[in-house]
Amino acid sequence: MSTYSIKDLEKLSGIKAHTIRIWEQRYRLINPGRTNTNIRLYSDDDLVKLINVSLLNQNGYKISKIADLDNDQINELLLKINNDLPTLSTLTSNLKKALVEVNELLFNEVIEKSTKNIGFEATVEQLLFPFFEIVGNLWLSGSIIPAQEHFFTNLVRQKLIVAIDNERIKTALASPRILFYLPEGEFHEIGMLYYNYLAKKLNFEVIYLGTSIPFRDIIKMDDIRTFQIIFTSFVTSHGEGTLAKRIEKKRKAFPNKTFLVSGWQLKQEQPHLPKNFFQVSSSGDFKKALDYYLKENKN
Repeated sequence: MSTYSIKDLEKLSGIKAHTIRIWEQRYRLINPGRTNTNIRLYSDDDLVKLINVSLLNQNGYKISKIADLDNDQINELLLKINNDLPTLSTLTSNLKKALVEVNELLFNEVIEKSTKNIGFEATVEQLLFPFFEIVGNLWLSGSIIPAQEHFFTNLVRQKLIVAIDNERIKTALASPRILFYLPEGEFHEIGMLYYNYLAKKLNFEVIYLGTSIPFRDIIKMDDIRTFQIIFTSFVTSHGEGTLAKRIEKKRKAFPNKTFLVSGWQLKQEQPHLPKNFFQVSSSGDFKKALDYYLKENKN
């Protein structure tokens, strides 16, 4: 069982530490332990209780009323809320519970409800991707352990792979071909998997190579099965000024191909991009770049 400071609880639940103290002292909603130096320590049960209380409060229930409810009554009300049209706030809170509890069943329920309500693409862009920022902050602060982050990432990865597999090439006619890969030492592929899904949905033929691929293999791949567009991402820093050199190396190898590039290092270093390179910071950028390619190469 994990233990949390009040600051951890604030980050995980989204409830200010000051409010947590008030709820604790005035309503006895949770009862933390104490260290030898009288510092509050909270358990997994305290965290889940706080997330549940916050959900009820966001949906119109007063704290004074919630404080009089036992856990079974709270769960009954939560079930009613979850069966109604879910809000983004409710879905996000339930994702937090799934993360803390390592609960795949709850994760699947959240994704299914969101997909039914707003569709798969909006679920990824409005719910999952923003939640990854929350997960990253929690991991960096030590509020969750790496295993919990990996659990969540792999569940999202599974959802994306299923969605990709359901998008078949819809025509026997020649389609533009796009190659996806991450350079050596790069392993953050969730965003690239989603762009793979979008490319297939837009009827591009996809060659997906995955993570940590040497660039010499990309050059050889063009002899095996040629492609017109290359997508890659730069997250890990290789030293100041090296990104521009890596980009120039790619341009020289493929001066006539279109590159779609993304990643944290692009935002940090902001290198000059050659005319055949397009920076992708969102799914909107990705779709615009593919649309631009089709218009420029319609003949």
